Amino acid sequence: MGIGGTAKKLQKVAEMAEDVYKKLNELREQIVEVRETVGETKQRVDRLEAENAEQRAILEAIAKEQDIDTDAVIANAHIAEAEEPAESDESDESASDDTETTEE
Repeated sequence: MGIGGTAKKLQKVAEMAEDVYKKLNELREQIVEVRETVGETKQRVDRLEAENAEQRAILEAIAKEQDIDTDAVIANAHIAEAEEPAESDESDESASDDTETTEE
């Protein structure tokens, strides 16, 4: 192999190294952006959790003043939430039954 072939191979390796270096720099920048976004998101979540705790305390105080059983209200809300998908599935089935009969 001559010097010309070796020079071409070295040039190709150098170009590949430059491409890898550029991609690493791009990845580094993306990682910095992701870290910043995660930090900002964490701050928002922390703030929202604090606000939620404050609102919950206020609602519990109002409920206590009005003699409302908050545990029962929460349990009823969970029951209603669990029943909703079953009800929407039934309405979806009846709607599909209707379209099948009208298409015939």
